[in-house]
Amino acid sequence: MQPKRALYLTLLLLAATLTGCANQQKDTYGPELQGFKYPYPVERFKFSSQGQSLQMGYMDVKPTGTPNGRSIVLMHGKNFCAATWEGSIKALSNAGYRVVVPDQIGFCTSSKPDHYQYSFQQLALNTHRLLEKLGIKKATLLGHSTGGMLATRYALMYPTETEQLAMVNPIGLEDWKAIGVPYRTIDQWAQADSQLTYESVRRYQQANYYLGRWEPAYDRWVDMVVGLHNGSGKREVVWNSALIWDMIFTQPVYYEFKDLKMPTLLIIGTSDTTALNRDLASAEVGAKIGNYHVLGKQVAKLIPRATLVEFADRGHSPQIEDPDQFHAALLQGLKAL
Repeated sequence: MQPKRALYLTLLLLAATLTGCANQQKDTYGPELQGFKYPYPVERFKFSSQGQSLQMGYMDVKPTGTPNGRSIVLMHGKNFCAATWEGSIKALSNAGYRVVVPDQIGFCTSSKPDHYQYSFQQLALNTHRLLEKLGIKKATLLGHSTGGMLATRYALMYPTETEQLAMVNPIGLEDWKAIGVPYRTIDQWAQADSQLTYESVRRYQQANYYLGRWEPAYDRWVDMVVGLHNGSGKREVVWNSALIWDMIFTQPVYYEFKDLKMPTLLIIGTSDTTALNRDLASAEVGAKIGNYHVLGKQVAKLIPRATLVEFADRGHSPQIEDPDQFHAALLQGLKAL
């Protein structure tokens, strides 16, 4: 083959390869999300738990506006990380809050232990130890999705140290297993999470988080989830993820909403339909679950000092889908509590 022709074919092959990689979104990250850029510096809290040396990644963002003397802790959901709070961190810091945003054990920039007994109590205890280390004696909690379940558990365990509680489309507003949703084993969860692709995760998020809408900015959060699950730590990431799914399904907080003592802000995108294991349920049971336009109102009546804010035509992640409207309502709601 002539040298010029060989060089031409090599360049064509290289261009095709690069184009294919770009189109298929094949970025991958390390087991603690190494390689994915966070909006603020990530610090490490090292501690011992269940006989193991672990570390939690977290961001500690000081106020950029006039300090109001208050701290707020942001708790991420199952398919999210501390980084997905990027817009909320900025809005809250501008409003004068000190904003602490941890990645829980098993997630994102934090440890993925080989063996860990996951419970919301354990994750709440881990978070409390982090706040003790940071010298924070009282805080507002803001939890999204699964983070709402964790924030509820934390508030129940540490009521005098929880100034306010705020939840954004929390899951766990109902007890799926009590309604009749079938159980999925940890092995089945691991099998499902080992097969994530960019296309499958994007389809799920587009349908459930954004009501069929999509913005280019959302691609980053798909890439984050898929790149972590398919990266060099795939085995430990997938196994910890499966254990966490089991925790969510088997450890409801629904029955204890009535015991919350602090002022509580409940922010609901009413078009959300998120419900664990819906795909395993009968049509009759499936129709009963994940109806956030009903669940928000029901749970607001259970929580003694609740304020309900509803966003029509918004899904599971209103803080990402409509940040201006969300942050205006959040700041106003926290001020009024």
